[in-house]
Amino acid sequence: MQQITSIDVLSRQSSKEELYNKEKEFTSIFEAYYKRVYNYIYYRVRCYYTAEDLTSQVFEKIMLKIDTYSEKKSPFEVWLFAIARNTVNDYFRSSQKHTFISIDTIKELISRKKNPEDMVAISETNEELFKALTILNKKERNIIELKFGAELKNKEIAEILNITEGNVGIILYRTMKKLNKELKKEEN
Repeated sequence: MQQITSIDVLSRQSSKEELYNKEKEFTSIFEAYYKRVYNYIYYRVRCYYTAEDLTSQVFEKIMLKIDTYSEKKSPFEVWLFAIARNTVNDYFRSSQKHTFISIDTIKELISRKKNPEDMVAISETNEELFKALTILNKKERNIIELKFGAELKNKEIAEILNITEGNVGIILYRTMKKLNKELKKEEN
């Protein structure tokens, strides 16, 4: 009877240590990826509160599914952003929204200066950029969001979208060229 009790205590201790290690591991994942996941989601949903909620959902899913992650299948970052992408897609499916790029996000990324003259110039540039972004199709916007919102590499984007790395590079190049052309057209 005493042996069973001591084994029970040992197993409880190892589970406490496992829980502690998992908590520590999750904390480091959260700290390393929160900002990038949030930026990616905010790029897509254009709402501060929704982005926070969806980011929380992403990390909740990561916490619950961390045991299912396999290095053999894909790098951790790709797995994580696939969860983020699927969470946002589920949100859009459930809310039937189809707008993906936030003017607020673009303004936030562009506007870092505080004087009034710069703010007027930035505001005009933001409006032009927003107009230019509306000409992109869904796939182009998604790649722009992953590249600049989530700061992913082309290889990681390719794995998430199930396309080749070269295809990602070509789409990015053509998309940036298209945006540049549209911005120049707006200038004239």
